[in-house]
Amino acid sequence: MCGDCVEKEYPNRGNICLENGSFLLNFTGCAVCSKRDFMLITNKSLKEEDGEEIVTYDHLCKNCHHVVARHEYTFSIMDEFQEYTMLCLLCGKAEDTISILPDDPRQMTLLF
Repeated sequence: MCGDCVEKEYPNRGNICLENGSFLLNFTGCAVCSKRDFMLITNKSLKEEDGEEIVTYDHLCKNCHHVVARHEYTFSIMDEFQEYTMLCLLCGKAEDTISILPDDPRQMTLLF
C-alpha cells in the first residue's frame, strides 16, 4: 500500500463504512505516474467466516495500475445489532452499530 498517494493514512471516518467505492477526497494522486484520476477496484472478494461477511478489494491507479490501498469491510450480526467495520489506507477506518429491532434499546429512556 502506498502512503505517498494519500493525503492522510487511515483517516477517521466515524461511522461511514463503505462496502464499495473509493474516498477520492483523500487521494492526492498516484506516486508512480503523478496523475489524479478515478480509481479501479480489482481483486474484489466476498467471504463468510463464522457468520461474518468480509469484503476485500484493491484500489488501483486507473492509469498505471499502481496499488494504492487494500480495502476491508466487515458485516456481522451480534445479538440484536448489525455491526459494520471498514479499514483502508485510502478510505479510512470506521465502525458502526445499528439495532435490528424496530426500537433501538440504546435509545430507550427508562420510565419510572
